[in-house]
Amino acid sequence: MPIRRPRKPVAHLEVTAFINVIVVLVPFLLSTAVFSRLAVLELSLPAKNSGGPEQVEKTLKLEIVIRPDALEIGDRIGGLKQRIPNTPAGYDLAELSKVMQELKAQFPDTKAASVLAQPNTAYDVLVQVMDAVREAKPANAGPKTPNIELFPDISIGDAPISAPKK
Repeated sequence: MPIRRPRKPVAHLEVTAFINVIVVLVPFLLSTAVFSRLAVLELSLPAKNSGGPEQVEKTLKLEIVIRPDALEIGDRIGGLKQRIPNTPAGYDLAELSKVMQELKAQFPDTKAASVLAQPNTAYDVLVQVMDAVREAKPANAGPKTPNIELFPDISIGDAPISAPKK
């Protein structure tokens, strides 16, 4: 005689709780995700044995230091070249652009420049100075005239601490 076994009801998979968690979790993760655009400036470090006494005189190691009261343009080797005091409206970026164009005319092969800022320098000021060093509008330029390239290889760093005025 065959044995009859009672039929058990088929268990259904309950995924409602899991779906509820996913519905809450996905928008949360999307809203907290950071979407950023990274800009990378390539730096070329000099070779260990590059340069000599003759080359030091002919090259420019351009440094622009952003101070609270002025912009200081100098050569790492030759010292301070020019100091551009602030105008009542802020930093004189037009004068900076003019000086950069003069330096580019004197040193046409130089492409590198360093922008040195103090820790409390505003980000907007740093970007405006970098733009003025990188390129400029030519004199008597029309609206569709392209900008001229000045010093496109820009490095940024901390400004040296200036001596307090007495």
